[in-house]
Amino acid sequence: MTVSRTQSFFERYAVDFDSLYGNASGPLQRVINQVFRKSMWLRYRKTLEGCDPIEGKTVLDVGCGPGHYGVSLAQAGAAKVLGLDFSEDMLRIAAERARSAGVAERCEFVARDFMQFTSDASFDYVVVMGFMDYMADPAAVVAKVLSLTRRRAFFSFPVAGGLLAWQRKLRYSSRCELYMYEREPLAALFAGHRDFDTRIEPIARDFFVTAERRAPA
Repeated sequence: MTVSRTQSFFERYAVDFDSLYGNASGPLQRVINQVFRKSMWLRYRKTLEGCDPIEGKTVLDVGCGPGHYGVSLAQAGAAKVLGLDFSEDMLRIAAERARSAGVAERCEFVARDFMQFTSDASFDYVVVMGFMDYMADPAAVVAKVLSLTRRRAFFSFPVAGGLLAWQRKLRYSSRCELYMYEREPLAALFAGHRDFDTRIEPIARDFFVTAERRAPA
């Protein structure tokens, strides 16, 4: 990961990014977000559905951004949510969202580089949404995520190819590095992790990946 460009971009982008999840300033912008950023809505819905059962469970949200996933899961009954991000502005929005939702005591949002993060405990669910787009070494990230996962991990990976992918790649060229994926190389990232069953689903402009730890034989 090239922290300098990526971190700088998301520090500037924090408020606008938050609006993509439904807090846009006007009805036209909300419609645009729902139509052209459909994958963001789909992966949010599928992650919340996949974190079942959630009552009393623990969640690690990697690249938590403004906290939509973590706060929603805390509201649904998660015992503890830990969100990691390197953008202080994103984390401030996330903390305020948790306070407003009445779940601040079960949510912690921390400024941390995930690859430097350590934990003595694993987590029932690990959420990795909109994060792999910026990771130069995806194999290392996947391995670390799965080492921290007790039950299921959820990832999104942007799909390579096509007009929308080309347009996004061009748009981000002056902002930060962006990495896109084809299905076979993506499957290879998970192939060596034999303790997990992996499902790869195309959703709009993303692949949505669920990695579920196998029950002991």
